[in-house]
Amino acid sequence: MKTYFFSLLFLSICFHLFAQSPTKLISGTVKDTKNEVLPGATVRLLKSADSVLVKGEITDVNGKFSFKDLENSTYLLSITSLGQKQFTSVPLVIDDMHPAISLPVIILLPAKNIELNEVVIKSKKPLIVQEIDKTVVNVEAMISSAASNTLEVMEKTPGVSVSSSGEVSLNGRGGVLVLIDGRSTYMSGQDLAAYLKSLPGGLLDKIELMDNPPARYDASGNAVINIRLKKNREGGLTGNVAMGVSMGKYARTNDALNLNYNFRKVNVFANLGYGYEKNYNLDHFDRRFYNGDAEPTSTVNLVNDQRTVSKGINVNLGLDFAATSKTTYGLILNLNDGERNGKFDYASTTPRPVNGLETTGSGNTVSTDQRTNTSMNLNMLHKFNPNGRELSADVNYLHYQSRGNQTLRNYIFQSGGTPDGQNTFLYAVPSGINIYTAKADYVHPLKNKASIDAGFKTSVIDNDIIFDYYKVTNNVPSLDNSQSNHFRYHENINAIYINGQKKWKRLGAQFGLRVENTQARGKQLGNAEVEGSSFTKNYTGLFPGIFVNYKLDDAGKNTLGLMAVRRISRPNYQLLNPFVFYKDQYSYSSGNPMLNPQYQHRIELKYQHKQFLNMGLSYNKFTHSIFQTTRVDGNVLTTRPDNLAGGFMVLLNTTVSASPVKWWYTNTTLRLSRIGLKGLVDNENLNFSTNIARLEVNNYFTISKNIGAELGGYYASRDLTGQTVTSDMYRVNASVQQRIWKGKGSIRLTFEDLFHSWIYHNKSIGLPQSEYWQTGESDTQRVGFAMTYRFGKDTFARKRKHTNNAMDEEKGRIE
Repeated sequence: MKTYFFSLLFLSICFHLFAQSPTKLISGTVKDTKNEVLPGATVRLLKSADSVLVKGEITDVNGKFSFKDLENSTYLLSITSLGQKQFTSVPLVIDDMHPAISLPVIILLPAKNIELNEVVIKSKKPLIVQEIDKTVVNVEAMISSAASNTLEVMEKTPGVSVSSSGEVSLNGRGGVLVLIDGRSTYMSGQDLAAYLKSLPGGLLDKIELMDNPPARYDASGNAVINIRLKKNREGGLTGNVAMGVSMGKYARTNDALNLNYNFRKVNVFANLGYGYEKNYNLDHFDRRFYNGDAEPTSTVNLVNDQRTVSKGINVNLGLDFAATSKTTYGLILNLNDGERNGKFDYASTTPRPVNGLETTGSGNTVSTDQRTNTSMNLNMLHKFNPNGRELSADVNYLHYQSRGNQTLRNYIFQSGGTPDGQNTFLYAVPSGINIYTAKADYVHPLKNKASIDAGFKTSVIDNDIIFDYYKVTNNVPSLDNSQSNHFRYHENINAIYINGQKKWKRLGAQFGLRVENTQARGKQLGNAEVEGSSFTKNYTGLFPGIFVNYKLDDAGKNTLGLMAVRRISRPNYQLLNPFVFYKDQYSYSSGNPMLNPQYQHRIELKYQHKQFLNMGLSYNKFTHSIFQTTRVDGNVLTTRPDNLAGGFMVLLNTTVSASPVKWWYTNTTLRLSRIGLKGLVDNENLNFSTNIARLEVNNYFTISKNIGAELGGYYASRDLTGQTVTSDMYRVNASVQQRIWKGKGSIRLTFEDLFHSWIYHNKSIGLPQSEYWQTGESDTQRVGFAMTYRFGKDTFARKRKHTNNAMDEEKGRIE
């Protein structure tokens, strides 16, 4: 670590010494007659000759503004602020002899005898904004967001898909890093899904989608989804509240309260959320087994019926303090507490090949799971000068605690209903994770629209999980050491990166290199009947990224982009856990401590025409692909992760956004891909490829000044997940909104999966001497009602650039 630190320090000094002359700029500070700074003042830079607008900016929390990268010319400044008279400057000349103008403090005089009427904001945020390095989705533009939880909002976000197990993918790419306000959730799979369900949609401000994150972000994950919570950052006390309820077969609620208080140098914010959900999952299995001559030997018909009740609270508290005009400190505290109770019933029949009844079985599982997730973040941002040279740093601590218990009962009957066996057992699975991270990033602008940035990050993760198996006889549990264990996992990742970018009139280029070293050790403690074991891993990877953009015209309406990156996907912590987990008497699952990371190489060509058309064609190659395999032992199927030799994906993304008429805005995304996997599974060769299509259509209608509506749909063709092929399916959603209370409030009515068509039809591939079919559904057909209200005076807006922290790039890998 010392070597990394001194290397960064040396680079920073070199950049400072050899940097070229400063860029041409005009900067200043705006205050009122009481010598108080005026954040949120509108500053316009005009051409002196004809008053044509050149640039516009909002003063920051310290009342400062800066216009950079200016051309030689004569300019005027026009400054306006609520309650103040307009200010217009004298002509300001920028040339080679006067490249920078730092103005004295500008004092705005109060406006007198002016009575301001209420300002009604008529403009509406667009759903999607395409930026250079990411796609921004404004959640407030989704009418259905207030009656939904975060996971449901993500399912309706263009480009995002959520599988039945809660795995998130972006534009067809799995292994996505999900962040909340730039911080990793450190969860995946079902735990991540449960966490996102506990966050009401009313807490969300925007969702940022990054297909090709730069070197500043961790190399783990195929893409990044950053969920931004609401932070009003307005003067005085402001906030909004959202209350939503939806009804399918069962009821759900999602309630949120967002508060913000801003006074001078201090900004305090809070996000409070509560969610309740009752859901069901109904699965039908038809499993068939054969001998070596492909003759049927037995079949198993299995019905799994699961009911779950979940509730959770989320508390997010933050404080920003502008200590000086150049330095800001921040503190963020988060608590996410939830409880999930479930009951799982199953019934099975095992007929003879000639369809004669042989045995029947039934069972049930009663489960409880309580989780408490707490975190603390300290951050700092220091701006050396108005040119953009800055240093940011932060440290984090996160503690994740889970307490799970399951009681399982199984019954077996012979033909005619004669009892043939019964057993009852109990799982107790407490787990805890402690995570410590620290990072720093330095940005140094250079002359002629160039810049260079560098940084480091270190993270330490300690995972401790106990797996106790109890046999229950006459309602008395006794520990069975032969099926119990205790697993500990420690991981330390150290990273350093450097990134440079340069812009010309039409051409822009960026090159980044990230180096990561991973040291990991796992230990299965064992007991009197199970021998302990351990493993260690130490590997270093280089992860380059190259991005080139070219404007095909002077106005920048048409842009071509070319990028190439290398990424890594580390296995989720729980996938390394060797425990065998029992679902029913025919279905087990386990981890694999010998899993290795998966690597991906991607090259992509992109084309963008304004905000109307975005296209991307990419080739993705995978090595050591992490793959959920299914092993057959008699009539029992056990899923277990393993590494395959590799795979590939060719992907074409096309997005069209348009307003055919003033009252109608539409966004359509079509994804076409071909994927393939190759490797050895349970001594059987797996060589499978298929074509996949995804179509998303979202329509937004302005019926009147206060009434809006949405109509959208999603179609998914066949897909491949593990050794399962899923048939095509679709869903249709609709919403309507009425604005009330002079636009500060709204009432919303939503309809989800109108035709209850989101039903999974799965078929196995590559299983030795066996195959299965599965049909699965859940409570997706729903109608919802929500109310929102915004309060407080919109005096001025405060913008704060420093939003990321040391947890933002770490892959959430708790399953």
